[in-house]
Amino acid sequence: MSPFSPIIHELWLGVEAFLGARSYISTLSTENAELLFSQIVAAFEGASLWRWIRSVLLTIIRAAVFSGPLRNFPLFAMLSIDASAGAFLASLAERSLDFTQYVNVFTGSQGGGNDFPGVVRPFGMVKLGPDLLVPGTDSYSGYLPNGNFSGFSLMHEQGTGGAPKYGTVSQLPLVGVVSDPLSNLTVGRAVADQASVGHYKAQTTDNVIVELAASEHAGIYQYTFPDGVLGNILVDVSHVLPSFRGQGLGQNYEGGQIEVFPDGHYEGYGTYDNGWNRAPDWNIYFCGHFDTAPVSNKTYSGSDASGSVEQASGSASSNAGTTRVGSLFTFNSPQVVSRVGISWISTAQACQNVQNEIPPGTDLQTVVEDTKANWNDKVLSKVTTTNTNETSLSLLYTSLYFMHLIPTNQTGENPGWSSTEPYWEDIFTFWDLFRCSTALMQVLQPDVYEEQIRSLIDIWRHEGYMPDARSSNYNGRTQGGSNADNILADAYVKGVRGAVNWQDGYKALLKDAEVTPPNNDPDPMAPDSSTKEGRGALPDWKSLGYITPRFTRAVTRAVEYSCNDFGLYQVASGLGIQADSEKYLNRSRNWRNHWNPNSQSLGFSGFVVPRDTNGFIDTDPLTDSGYWGDPYYEASSWAYSWASVHDMKHMINLMGGPETVVKRLETMFTPGAGGGTGIIFDSTNEPMFNIPYLYNYVNRQDLSVLRSRNVAKTYNTGVAGLPGNSDAGAMQTWLLWNIIGLYPITGQTTFLIHSPWFESLTIDLGSGKKLKITSTGGDGNGDSSFYVQSLKVNGKAWNRNWLTWDDVFARGGTLEFVLGDTPAEWATGDLPPSPAS
Repeated sequence: MSPFSPIIHELWLGVEAFLGARSYISTLSTENAELLFSQIVAAFEGASLWRWIRSVLLTIIRAAVFSGPLRNFPLFAMLSIDASAGAFLASLAERSLDFTQYVNVFTGSQGGGNDFPGVVRPFGMVKLGPDLLVPGTDSYSGYLPNGNFSGFSLMHEQGTGGAPKYGTVSQLPLVGVVSDPLSNLTVGRAVADQASVGHYKAQTTDNVIVELAASEHAGIYQYTFPDGVLGNILVDVSHVLPSFRGQGLGQNYEGGQIEVFPDGHYEGYGTYDNGWNRAPDWNIYFCGHFDTAPVSNKTYSGSDASGSVEQASGSASSNAGTTRVGSLFTFNSPQVVSRVGISWISTAQACQNVQNEIPPGTDLQTVVEDTKANWNDKVLSKVTTTNTNETSLSLLYTSLYFMHLIPTNQTGENPGWSSTEPYWEDIFTFWDLFRCSTALMQVLQPDVYEEQIRSLIDIWRHEGYMPDARSSNYNGRTQGGSNADNILADAYVKGVRGAVNWQDGYKALLKDAEVTPPNNDPDPMAPDSSTKEGRGALPDWKSLGYITPRFTRAVTRAVEYSCNDFGLYQVASGLGIQADSEKYLNRSRNWRNHWNPNSQSLGFSGFVVPRDTNGFIDTDPLTDSGYWGDPYYEASSWAYSWASVHDMKHMINLMGGPETVVKRLETMFTPGAGGGTGIIFDSTNEPMFNIPYLYNYVNRQDLSVLRSRNVAKTYNTGVAGLPGNSDAGAMQTWLLWNIIGLYPITGQTTFLIHSPWFESLTIDLGSGKKLKITSTGGDGNGDSSFYVQSLKVNGKAWNRNWLTWDDVFARGGTLEFVLGDTPAEWATGDLPPSPAS
């Protein structure tokens, strides 16, 4: 075939598509037709023929699929149509709905983002990917850009910190004779790994090609061995992701079992503990099959870490972490496919999971395509746009992808109790997620979100407390407040009802607010009170109305307990429990007891500070940020002084009024203000997430747009494209809200308005409802001309810089922005509510 043939063929497809487009010419407005034409012209400018044709096709298809048929557009009006051309365009439209093409699974996998690049379905229990070993470096997601492969395991987490978790149920391909299979074997990486949604490919220095795909509870491995060598697959039950941080959080193998059956399949379980949430022993069961019978296999039980062989037989078991078990399977086939299921319940259920989801004869590509379809149907198609900028599309769909990896849907896989309620696991952590992630989950996945609320309440029913974080069926670690309270309150005020038992939900909230949890085995990082669940500093909070330094993270806890209590006020009010409503509204104001009006920094007075029964304790608001044992957790007083958004009017008064607040906020974005060349605002951690948007409360919405947009544009699609740890998609969700043009205030129905990126964006809200956001006057990608000039909400002129859930989400709605390159005084109405003030 001539090298020019693909271009000629694509041109012919383009002609057919143009002819087929005539069938769609019936309803598109002239305005939208002109917009489409400008997009086609923009695609042509500076592009090769090949890229221009592709852009034109995609533009037409997107317009047809998302904007409705074309009408009154001269270019198309003069085109004829036949049935085959229309069918061809329809097939192109179907192909164009593959939003996974815009997802870069390696985005944020380096630079501290800790994103998981392996294969996974939305909220899937199996997260199959590589485990790379670099001594001295923690591999939180299993992936590192360098190091050797220690295995390819079915269990990982997404965007976590603290210490690695899982890396369990693994296989490792080896070649030749293997003399000591349990001696912590690793193999080198020959070339950079390749991956896309649903498919992962790696090559070892032994020239073994490893390809991976996954369903919800099972994974499939495809190994291609080099010619003329014995191929081996090692199943090491003791394999986990190690930790080198020295904080006592490293995982431990505590025992296990593996049995190989006459047909060559294997079953077993492993027992492990610890990880970032300091979990006690937990079991995971597995069931593995090969499509090719091994020529031999041996099971091993090692008496020590060196893997000394004690026996070679059909099974091996151990109830001690010092005795490792595993099996080595040897093949003389150049390609071997393995299907493995996992379960938290039993080996029988693990076998049933793989049988149901990846039955015998299933090829890897089928699983890959099913996974892509899952992502398209359940997640990525929830947000659509006519934008054709591939960088912007990649930021949009990659962010959507990574916010849907955890929590894990473990319904039907709860080893703790039997229940008809849903069961959701791997929560990292509500301290990270309550600020904006769970609000977007409700928007995009209302049914899933209701399940997650029910699961939290069911965990309280059976374990006594809702989690702030949870993994391997165990609560922990709690960093500040009991932030499931915020999430339940947010769900309640935004109308989540369905099958949620809100009477029980309120009892769960009361448990957090009134009952001090027993201290878990003292956490060496914070031994003073429970880091497992609940509010460990309640004794001070209830008796004094503030928290003394006898409790670690005292200031952080105080401002978060205030937010938690505001959540109780909201639910109590809705349920008509008046006495509780007044009580918790008053307690939600107790953050004020940590406000020292004489604390000064950079010319500003008034900050939240530590205090004891003798009064305030002198600290430097700028530099006194810390960790588990300090007054502030992972941010300074410059951040935590803004945290009580339910009481903003009072906070503004304490700070000296609107003009001072603007100056104070601007100081946070002024290079060098806090010393050095950087800025005080820190986008790498969640306590500052809301700060760029707080200008709305002092009627400077234009500065909310400017500052938040400057932060958002520091994100990119590269491997280090996140400003900090993903924190289970929290970083990505913050970006998504910026793209949308709104920002949620947790526990209230309020959304602060800033400015959308795209000229057109539609959010599927479920049940036939949609939120359609359009803008004119901007550059279409949010880089310039982003100041709001005017806004219509549901077709009516709008003069407030905020709106409510009922305005655009409860029943759907429209937002029509007019943007420009300079600020305009369009928001002359009421300021955002401050219900505790």
